[in-house]
Amino acid sequence: MNYLGHPQAELETAGGIWTAREIAQQPAAWTNIERRMTSEAGALRAFLDPLLERRDLRVVLTGAGSSSFVGECLAPALKRRTRLRVDAVATTDLVGSPDSCLEPTVPTLLVSFARSGNSPESVAALSLAEQGMTDCHHLIVTCNREGDLYRQGQQQRNAHVVLLPQETNDRGFAMTSSFTGMMLAAALAFDLLPRDRTAALANWATHVLEAGLPFATHLARSGFERVVYLGSREFAGLAREAALKMLELSDGRIVSVAETPMGFRHGPKTIVNGKTLVVMFLCNDPYTRRYEMDLLRELRADGVAARVVALHAGDGNAVPAEGIAVPGAAGASDLGLCFPFAVFAQTLAFLQSLNLGLRPDTPNARGVVNRVVQGVSIYPWDPSR
Repeated sequence: MNYLGHPQAELETAGGIWTAREIAQQPAAWTNIERRMTSEAGALRAFLDPLLERRDLRVVLTGAGSSSFVGECLAPALKRRTRLRVDAVATTDLVGSPDSCLEPTVPTLLVSFARSGNSPESVAALSLAEQGMTDCHHLIVTCNREGDLYRQGQQQRNAHVVLLPQETNDRGFAMTSSFTGMMLAAALAFDLLPRDRTAALANWATHVLEAGLPFATHLARSGFERVVYLGSREFAGLAREAALKMLELSDGRIVSVAETPMGFRHGPKTIVNGKTLVVMFLCNDPYTRRYEMDLLRELRADGVAARVVALHAGDGNAVPAEGIAVPGAAGASDLGLCFPFAVFAQTLAFLQSLNLGLRPDTPNARGVVNRVVQGVSIYPWDPSR
């Protein structure tokens, strides 16, 4: 069995079998998630629909690290779909400064994303919301039946828990199938993607995994020392996730940052040098795309970056040649494109990790960062002070 172009035995020796398998399994995992969401649709609708009909409802999408970026990817689409106030707020911000993030008298749906559900901030965020708000409801999306957040949600009277299939509870250090799995589950829960769209997502991701693999392999071997991910709308959150994947799997040896195309000129562009790879996620939204294309052309005309590549729908528009086109995705929403684009970013980071001689399943040999965060103390909070 081969994963991402490498034999299983080689990956086991290199310490990358779990990460490679979890990246490669995503198209199949998404089908399983859609099946589960369909079977639970009745109970989910009974919980969500009355809340979403309340025009004063605030929706807060929360999680830590990659789980917070799930919310950042979803927030623009959810805001457009519901016309409600939707905020993506990391649990690390919420727990560290609850009075800056919670609004006591505003009816709130707190949507918590967590792979393991055992990070101290995950349960603390839920508890602080209960403590600090008079009308709060919880949608919990997690991959781990044994996690603290799952158990807490089961006991909560005003909560609904979505448990993803066990294979999405990644065993590798970096979140891969858990990231896209939770994003898909929430997108289906809020009707942000058509129910029949999952097969197309799987086909697009399979194309990236197969046809795009030689390109990703070539990039990983090209000797870049910095990588910049640029994205607008839903892709702003995806750019942050992609940068984190590169940082994690390279154990910090590759400097990786994320920015919006419009914001990049305002200072962050100074990071670009002759050892920089720039990756832009191009929107299907025609208005936003015009701004992105301007910057793409500008970066290539500058001639400073080592490589400037674009990921885009294969729609026949005039796009500079180097990059990945997703055939058949011309009519896709930007949220839909997040799925194959995420798979590319994961694959590139994984291949870079191998290229650096690291063990992708446990890239940080010193153990100063861990699969489930450690060393966090949770302190009492008095909302009345």
